[in-house]
Amino acid sequence: MARMMAKTVLSLAIIYALLVALMWAFQERLLYLPNAGREHIATPSDRGLVWEAVTLTTEDNVALDAWWVPAPNPRASLLFFHGNAGNISHRLESIAQFQRLGLSVLIIDYRGYGRSEGSPSEAGTALDARAAWQWLRDEGNETDEIVVFGRSLGAAVAAELAASLEEHHAAPAAVILESPFRSVPELAQQLYPFLPARWLARIDYPVESYVTQISALLLVIHSRDDEIIPFAQGEAVYQAAQEPKQLLEIQGGHNTGFLDSEPTYSESIDAFLREAVGLASLNQE
Repeated sequence: MARMMAKTVLSLAIIYALLVALMWAFQERLLYLPNAGREHIATPSDRGLVWEAVTLTTEDNVALDAWWVPAPNPRASLLFFHGNAGNISHRLESIAQFQRLGLSVLIIDYRGYGRSEGSPSEAGTALDARAAWQWLRDEGNETDEIVVFGRSLGAAVAAELAASLEEHHAAPAAVILESPFRSVPELAQQLYPFLPARWLARIDYPVESYVTQISALLLVIHSRDDEIIPFAQGEAVYQAAQEPKQLLEIQGGHNTGFLDSEPTYSESIDAFLREAVGLASLNQE
């Protein structure tokens, strides 16, 4: 009996050790999911939007695929960083929402996503974000005419960019973080409490730390129904951020909250933009 129990314990220990090893070795594949959709499924033309295909070149000479979707009478330009799966063509509903808010949109695919070159990494997405920011600046957008937006993984990319811009005294007009997480180690530990995930993580994305460095007006958006990134993660990011800041609580799932919560979602962002970029509501223009 004792021998059988010992064998069972040993087997379980081996299985657990293998699971830990797999989590450590393949964490990039768990976080970055470019192959969830590499081909474009549609273009802004399918939503009746004028647009331009743009190729960005990063500091390390990686070519990125991007779309520039100008608004007819823009109140500002929005730099859009999407989540960890799919590509820019899966974000057409969001692009259309921001267009209706009077925002020109530059949306990029990170390296390794969609038609962009390279392979994704934490350092790589930071370079990708800088290339996108520089393109907007080169096109004549002043820093106070740019709103930085990120959803899910994109919130981490957006927060890192905004924090780094502070070092160069080039803060954007505003920053919007939708469904952000505190950091990869903290999120992993919450999602996998049976593993030493916090200590296994090689990828960081310390959003909770980044927001302490952001001086631009900040809007954190999160749903209590989020089944992937718990609301408490976004709430912690909001609490860590310095003023001025706002928290918008929405409803709906991780990938659908921005649609499930209409019209509150767009109306709240519209009000936020009035404060951030000093323009009247679109309904009053």
